[in-house]
Amino acid sequence: MAFHEAIKQLSALMEQVDEQQRSTFQNMHQGYPTETLVRFLKAREWNVQKAHKMLMDCLNWRLQNDIDNILTKPIVPVDLYRAIRDSQLLGLSGYSKQGLPVFAIGVGQSTYDKASVHYYVQSHIQLNEYRDRIVFPSATENQGRHIGTCIKLLDMTGLKLSALSQIKLMTIISTVDDLNYPEKTETYYIVNAPYIFSSCWKVVKPLLQERTRKKVQVLQGCGRDELLKIMDYSSLPHFCRREGSGSSRYHSSSPGADNCFSLDHPFHRQLYDYVMRKAYGPESMMPVKQGSFHVNLPDPDPEGVKIAETIESEMHKFENQNIDGHINGLHI
Repeated sequence: MAFHEAIKQLSALMEQVDEQQRSTFQNMHQGYPTETLVRFLKAREWNVQKAHKMLMDCLNWRLQNDIDNILTKPIVPVDLYRAIRDSQLLGLSGYSKQGLPVFAIGVGQSTYDKASVHYYVQSHIQLNEYRDRIVFPSATENQGRHIGTCIKLLDMTGLKLSALSQIKLMTIISTVDDLNYPEKTETYYIVNAPYIFSSCWKVVKPLLQERTRKKVQVLQGCGRDELLKIMDYSSLPHFCRREGSGSSRYHSSSPGADNCFSLDHPFHRQLYDYVMRKAYGPESMMPVKQGSFHVNLPDPDPEGVKIAETIESEMHKFENQNIDGHINGLHI
């Protein structure tokens, strides 16, 4: 009963927004306003005032950064976009048996070193918006029920201490998601976790909110057998199909049709073609300018910063242990 009352109160507050805010809210909810209100309420533990502030901040962020039109702003030339796809490894590998989109993320081998921070943030937001405006509505139509969440598979293959240099950017991207796209992920499955991740996870896990912690499952090895309980083999990303396969960056030995990270994968081709049509189509009156789409980056959530700092600290400890072990080994 309290949940219904919270939804009712937040809905009444949303009736007071101005026309611009109402328009961008419609782009957000895609015909499912109540489900969207619930997401923000969940993200703020069903506190109506906090959820309202979070939602208003999100609407203003969308308006200030023209997020409604971000799918009309391609990253050009295509070679730059390919370089981003090669170094920011993520893609849609398929759907679960329940019809939820399955997104794969190559955490361990994403280098984020081929473009500026703004390009990576732009690319990430474009994928979010395409998911919300195209992928979810299509899945909803196919399933005959509302689909508004996805499954994420995080591949830790190749995770090294050099990942410390990426923590700041990953914290920025995570903050964009936490503040503006909350409660979009049903479950996070972590696969191919090396020892360095396992050590960090033991420390980070207690820092997470219970709601988030319940969503994270660390699977044995590539997780294939467990994942096949919730999705067909065809929806498994390449790094989950056999033990030791690992994720791989785009190259000739990793065909685009099989590698969901690659620009040549059908999902990324469809996404890129969609953005190009929106940019250069008949309704577009202005030529596309080259240059990144600069989004105002939100201040990282204090909890997110704390977690990132803890990860960094634990990885440094791991590095020092390795160095000490190596030095001791030399004296034996």
